[in-house]
Amino acid sequence: MRLVQGDYNRETAFDADPLDAARRWQSQGAEALHVVDLDGAREGAPVNLEHVLRICEAASVPVQVGGGLRESGDVAAVLEAGAARAVLGTAALADPALIEALADEHGERIVVSTDVRDGRVAVEGWGRQAAIGAAELIGDLARRGVRRFVYTRVEVDGTLEGPDLTGLRVAAGAAADQGTELVYSGGIGALDHLRALAAERLPALAGVIVGRALYEGRFTVDEGRAALELGAPAG
Repeated sequence: MRLVQGDYNRETAFDADPLDAARRWQSQGAEALHVVDLDGAREGAPVNLEHVLRICEAASVPVQVGGGLRESGDVAAVLEAGAARAVLGTAALADPALIEALADEHGERIVVSTDVRDGRVAVEGWGRQAAIGAAELIGDLARRGVRRFVYTRVEVDGTLEGPDLTGLRVAAGAAADQGTELVYSGGIGALDHLRALAAERLPALAGVIVGRALYEGRFTVDEGRAALELGAPAG
């Protein structure tokens, strides 16, 4: 299932079984899988842990899981289910001390998603905005031990209209200043969008999450990986 701009009233179901999609992306050459429990994000606790377990058991690549992870026990459950990394969003603002403790316990397996709407971080399933921006949040949590971040611009997510390069530059700059990694997500609808990301040559940018474009068959995983390689200038 995919949302448009984080709106649960604009959701589209693509596969009856999420495991089918996971297998498809892996067969096309995906080096990692990004799984979001959308029900969990809305409810504030994991709802689809059984699907996470099935995907992790079947995958031969790392699986990154987010959605509703706001307690240490929920994070532990996802990691015990086989996830390589757990992605937290709302908890990063609600309880920074929890994030620090989780990063100390699990190291690089803890990822924080900096989801931004109108320049401010969006939380609680993207239903509420905080007063803080992405760069400030990344800087604070990096100093608390977080080494990996995901940056998403809510306004472009699911639209296929192109990435938020301006916001990405700011977020990636903050990540680079702290020596951390950043993965971009949102708006990717064509191979040229991936080439544009690669052409930015942002040192902190470690990967790209693509969802709707793959589900709609606009390109394959292998084609996307080739576009990222071709889009990056040599040298």
